[in-house]
Amino acid sequence: MKIFLIFMSAILVNNFVLQRFLGICPFLGVSKKIDTAVGMSLAVIFVMVLASVITWLLNGLLVLMGLSFLKTIVFILVIASLVQFVEIFLKKVSPGLYEALGIFLPLITTNCAILGLALLNIQNNYGLLETIFNSLGAGFGFGLALILFAGIREQLDFADIPKPFKGLAGTLITAGILSMAFVGFSGMIKL
Repeated sequence: MKIFLIFMSAILVNNFVLQRFLGICPFLGVSKKIDTAVGMSLAVIFVMVLASVITWLLNGLLVLMGLSFLKTIVFILVIASLVQFVEIFLKKVSPGLYEALGIFLPLITTNCAILGLALLNIQNNYGLLETIFNSLGAGFGFGLALILFAGIREQLDFADIPKPFKGLAGTLITAGILSMAFVGFSGMIKL
C-alpha cells in the first residue's frame, strides 16, 4: 500500500512541475502541441526512472567508499549520459519527434526535475522499489501536467483572448491556474 501511495502522491500531490516547480523550462517550451508534449513526457519518464535507479545504486557505492560528497556531480554525469542515449535513440527511431523536440531534448540534461528526483529519493531514504515507483509517479505527473497544459494551450489558440493576455502572459496565468487546481489534491494522500 505504501508503494501505491508514493506513486499516486508523486503524480498528484507532489507534482514536480505544478507543486515543486521543477522542470518548468520544458513545461513552458514544449507545451504548444499535444504530440510534442507526449513525446517529451515519454522521454522524461524514461530518463527519470533509469536515472533514479542508477543514481540510487551509485549512491550506495559512494556511501560505502566514503565519497557521498560527490553524489551531485556523479548524478549529473549519469543524467547527461542517459539524455545522450535518448537523443541518439530518438534521432534513429523517430526523426520527426526528434526535430519537434528540438533544443528541449538536450535540455533534459539540465532539467532540475530529474536531478531533484534523484536527490529526493536518497533524502527520503527510499528503497529500490520505492525509488522506482516514486520515479514512475514523478514522470507520469510531469507528463500529466505537460499534456494537460498542451491541450489547454491548443484550445487557447482558438479562443478570443484580450490582447494583453495573449502569448507569455496568458501562458503563465494558465500555468498558475493549473497549479492551483493541483493544490486541491494536497490533502488527499498522507504518507
